[in-house]
Amino acid sequence: MPSPAPHPKKRLCPFPLLLSTLFPVLAAVLVYQLDPFDPAPLPIHELGQAAMSVSLRNDRMLQGAELVGAGELLGPEDIAYDSKSHLIYTGCQDGRIKRVRLHHADSAVEKWVNTHGRPLGVALGHNREAIVADGYKGLLKISRDGEVEVLTEEADGLKFKLADGVDVADNGMIYFTDASYKYSMEDSVWDVLEGKPHGRLMSFDPVTRKTRVLVTHLYFANGVAVSPRQNSLILCETTMRRCRKYYIEGNKQGELEKFVDNLTGLPDNIKYDGEGHYWIALATGNSIVLDLALRYAFIRKAMGLMEKYIGGLSKGKNAGVLLVDLEGKPVAHYYDHKLC
Repeated sequence: MPSPAPHPKKRLCPFPLLLSTLFPVLAAVLVYQLDPFDPAPLPIHELGQAAMSVSLRNDRMLQGAELVGAGELLGPEDIAYDSKSHLIYTGCQDGRIKRVRLHHADSAVEKWVNTHGRPLGVALGHNREAIVADGYKGLLKISRDGEVEVLTEEADGLKFKLADGVDVADNGMIYFTDASYKYSMEDSVWDVLEGKPHGRLMSFDPVTRKTRVLVTHLYFANGVAVSPRQNSLILCETTMRRCRKYYIEGNKQGELEKFVDNLTGLPDNIKYDGEGHYWIALATGNSIVLDLALRYAFIRKAMGLMEKYIGGLSKGKNAGVLLVDLEGKPVAHYYDHKLC
């Protein structure tokens, strides 16, 4: 008896498989086109082309380092050192200005004052009072007794959204930055992704109590440090990976020029050490992704959409500090892949 003919195999319809593959792609394209977030192209010609050359490098700076105040300082941002009392002042994520006592067996941490904001930049005034750029409160003065006073919270009718860096000149003038007049502290990543110059550099005269806008259209204006000659200051532009020099006295008063660019990461705070060097804190090191994002607006838009709808953008790694001389020449770069 002949065996029955085999049934022909059913062909799987490719349409459902094709649809399941194309739908996420089409949805992503649609979201990209319809979302109103519109990053601007950065001035590529100002980003710098050649990689920075630094003769002295240490890519394991945490090895052998002393961790001061470990476990007691949540998100310390900037520091100011009082050589008379041997105290380090720093602003923390919980809103407190904390003081760390050096030359102490345990580096004791004191929960000094709560600004009920987010203290970022910290400097000491002539009477050893703390001058604080608070991301939510504006420019503050904190007396040695811990009394908090708001010095200024707006300039030219525009309220600060993110007061960030601060320094005090020998004549008492206070120089500080508003990183962005558009985005507040919790949304600061959007200022970098948008790529538009919302930052400002300002001065506050404690005698006249007048606030002046010195420079506008800065790309996330961050740390600021008055030069040892007191005729200029250095300010960090985080998004552009550079620091610029602004003249506050002399023949070039009011002029802004290049100090150092194409940094080895995104600059945050900057401090003069009294020995001919500036120390520039780098919030993250350079990477291929960062370089492409700065050069191409569509990549920053894609990153913005990921942050908005998925969340969890990488914060990067290899944070550290760059040491430069008074002319902006790189001297040393200290960083670690565990710092981010």
